[in-house]
Amino acid sequence: MRFVLTACAALLASVSPAFAAEPVATDPARLAAAKQTVDYVFPLGTYGRIMNGTMDKMMDSIMDSMMQMPLKDLAGISGVDTSQLGSGTMAQIMEIYDPAFKQRMQVSTRTMMTDMMGLMTQFEPDIREGLASAYAGRFDAKQLQEMNAFFATPTGKAYAAESYIIMMSPEVMNRMQALMPRLMKEMPAIVEKVKASTANLPAPRAYADLKPAEKDKLAGLLGISRKELDDGEAKKAQSLKEE
Repeated sequence: MRFVLTACAALLASVSPAFAAEPVATDPARLAAAKQTVDYVFPLGTYGRIMNGTMDKMMDSIMDSMMQMPLKDLAGISGVDTSQLGSGTMAQIMEIYDPAFKQRMQVSTRTMMTDMMGLMTQFEPDIREGLASAYAGRFDAKQLQEMNAFFATPTGKAYAAESYIIMMSPEVMNRMQALMPRLMKEMPAIVEKVKASTANLPAPRAYADLKPAEKDKLAGLLGISRKELDDGEAKKAQSLKEE
């Protein structure tokens, strides 16, 4: 379930417009032109169009692809030793644990996507405002006017209306999904490189390593008493020993 929620959030992030940080233009005429551009490329209702059926099919496809991968490839992402693992896939394993797993994931996905669509629709005006500032900061008034002139043409309108949604098309997503098995195979080596690159950094401290003042501060940040924090950490330490 956590994977499904994470995947849904990742997909939403992938279709959210992103720009590198640029100075925000203060020229009212330039910002007005940028808002007109956003009306073309990201009109109100864009998230509804993206998520109305497209996301469900995409999530189903991603889940199917993940479930057909050998468990050892998935486990390799975390950097654990997979030499003793067999070649069974997650789909084969879940057929034993939960015969209704695929249906459960589809229902869960659709439920979460419905709520997320409502949330993203609420944020859409703010996203459009941010987009307008980003366009105004990146393009000058002449460039914006030229873009808007193109977007006002039949071909420009057709392009602008699909410019973000096209990234979610089957033609694009099928090729992105084909990358997943390769990525999984490469991930253990990537994890090892990450470990090597951070080897010279101090190791994270255990709770026992913290000073009393630091423990007090941590308890305050968590909104619990120092005793509750001490007791909780003692239980976690005991649990790790029993494992």
